[in-house]
Amino acid sequence: MSDILNKNTVLVLNRNWQAINVTTPAMAFCQMSTDVATGMDICGAEHMVPTRWRDWVGLPVRDGDCFIGTPSGRVRVPTVVVLARFNRVPMKRPKFSLRNLWERDGGRCQYTGRPLAPGEGNIDHVVPRSRGGATSWENCVVADRKVNTRKADRTPAEAGLRLLKTPRTPREVPVTLMLKNPHGISDWDPFLPSA
Repeated sequence: MSDILNKNTVLVLNRNWQAINVTTPAMAFCQMSTDVATGMDICGAEHMVPTRWRDWVGLPVRDGDCFIGTPSGRVRVPTVVVLARFNRVPMKRPKFSLRNLWERDGGRCQYTGRPLAPGEGNIDHVVPRSRGGATSWENCVVADRKVNTRKADRTPAEAGLRLLKTPRTPREVPVTLMLKNPHGISDWDPFLPSA
């Protein structure tokens, strides 16, 4: 049971029903029981009802619902909760990773401009690490593997290459755009941007 309670399987919405976070059922139960949040009783896109804790504990557990057992009976685990008072959408800068670098650079080699298929590109350090170049947004770009191999531990100028644009740190974006649904929970679909 602790496995169910401690996985990030609950989508958190602000009071305007905008997705802002993902949490565990244990935290969702705490928020619901203290009226910080209400659970969403969801049965398809046409039935979404915010339900307070005192009513939530009496909801029937349907086929396919996760639940926990209590001395009073089974309690359905919420898949979505709505915060009662919080209305902001926090902003966040993407973490540095190949996937996010790929998104920033549009999946194109930053030396040739050629669109790259997955596996064709990798991270190039504009100022090579062997020369003190950092692994950072401002010093890394997506490059064709062949171009990157040819560049080796030289600067673009030394290798006869020119960057299409100066690498920059991406701007902050609403966290809603960064939330993913790794467990494929269908109740989240109306609240997350479609891929």
